[in-house]
Amino acid sequence: MSNLSVTFSKAPGKEHEAAILGFYKDKERCSSFESLNYDLQGFLDHALEHNKKFKGKYGDIEIFMAPENAPYTYIVLLGLGDKDELKPSSAEKAGGKLFAALKSANITTAEFYIDNDLSSSGEFAANLANGFYLRSYDFEKYKTPKEGNDKPLKPEKLHFVLFDSDKAQKLYDVFAKISDGVFLCRDLVNEPPNALVPDIYAKRIKEELKPYGVEVDILDEKRMHKFGMGAILSVGQGSANPPRMVIMRWIGDRDSNQEPLAFVGKGVTFDTGGISLKPAAGMEDMKMDMGGSAAVVGLMKALAGRKAKTNVIGIVGLAENMPSGTATRPADIIKSYSGKTIEVLNTDAEGRLVLADCLSYVQERYNPRLIIDLATLTGAILVALGHEYCGTFTTDDALWDHLNKAGEETGEKLWRMPLDEYWKKDMEGTISDIQNMSQKSGRWAGSCTAAGFLWHFIKEDTPWAHMDIAGTAWIKEDRDLTPKYGTGFGVRVLDRMIANFYENA
Repeated sequence: MSNLSVTFSKAPGKEHEAAILGFYKDKERCSSFESLNYDLQGFLDHALEHNKKFKGKYGDIEIFMAPENAPYTYIVLLGLGDKDELKPSSAEKAGGKLFAALKSANITTAEFYIDNDLSSSGEFAANLANGFYLRSYDFEKYKTPKEGNDKPLKPEKLHFVLFDSDKAQKLYDVFAKISDGVFLCRDLVNEPPNALVPDIYAKRIKEELKPYGVEVDILDEKRMHKFGMGAILSVGQGSANPPRMVIMRWIGDRDSNQEPLAFVGKGVTFDTGGISLKPAAGMEDMKMDMGGSAAVVGLMKALAGRKAKTNVIGIVGLAENMPSGTATRPADIIKSYSGKTIEVLNTDAEGRLVLADCLSYVQERYNPRLIIDLATLTGAILVALGHEYCGTFTTDDALWDHLNKAGEETGEKLWRMPLDEYWKKDMEGTISDIQNMSQKSGRWAGSCTAAGFLWHFIKEDTPWAHMDIAGTAWIKEDRDLTPKYGTGFGVRVLDRMIANFYENA
């Protein structure tokens, strides 16, 4: 969550702790420099002349005390690099860097003088503000609040001064709705597993989304048994907390005759590996194995929050993978919702089972015009791409182009992975229709064989993409827009893809 207040106006209030000025490379001054320099009786000229460290390179930040009787306590210099190379994504990252610097300096309120000579000063201000907002997120729900002098300070108010303030405010209001969806995704990923078992998680989804006009239907284990959802049920049968499937519907264009878009998320709320038990080291990270579901829930909040003019179905399968006397065993054969039988060779390859029933259900009930699933599915994708890129498999070149463009615009980086018939066939079973692990490929091409498994549950001619977010759903170090742990990855890139290509004007 974040308690940050962001505002825009044409005139400065001069009632904040700090004044912020942007500089381009080689200390090229923005258009608002002279007016503030005049108010400070030439102090900025003096400061720039004697500061040898600050060059105006992108990401450079210098903070120093303002002179006595100045309207501000601090002056902040922000380097923006080459003026002609500024992009929305670089403006956002500059905003994130700025938040971290102000927090480190215990500055709580600041006023940013935007260069009005920028060709798109309103867009630049809105993107920078959004980056500042994204970086302001924290998750301190379970920490005892500190009081008095021990209470940490962080930025609470950021005001932007520019001529095009109305445009900036309008753009930022939309960006903030999307970022609120990112924050919900981060919150869910960061929750401890005892606070987010499948039933509690399903109820929370309804509580979070219903006020925004999203229709939410929860399938409990009785309904799933009735429907024959043997794949997801098999994952959860070793747990005292039974699985759930949650269907979310956002109807943003009631006049449309087109079929909805569908987004599917893996929601394994804790993954021990089941009978195929994981090593103890690092198992605490498996609370985040529901990152794909969190991204879908966050996306639905973002779309509803900004009132996207399109129709979208979100579906998440929620299960807890635990070892017990009732747990699924290696070599068990289960029957999925699609009717296909699956031999479970490894109970730690459980996410694909959860997705299988979700994918089949959403196609049968809603016949979507495209399907995108998100899952923290394989460690193999981390070996291939680390934490930088989301491995993306797709059957459709146009869908990939749309995803890739959105990724470039938002900075949520995607890398297209090979989806080959070889790996689909490799997942065919000997005594069942398919198996959840490849016996032929073994440990090799693990992300590709996982995608090959899912491909068995996609109808022919349905555009489909599988996003393996195992490397991007959480991180263990702070980044420009994201504090460590839950990143909210997936919400922004998918929202942008929808806005660019699948939304009615």
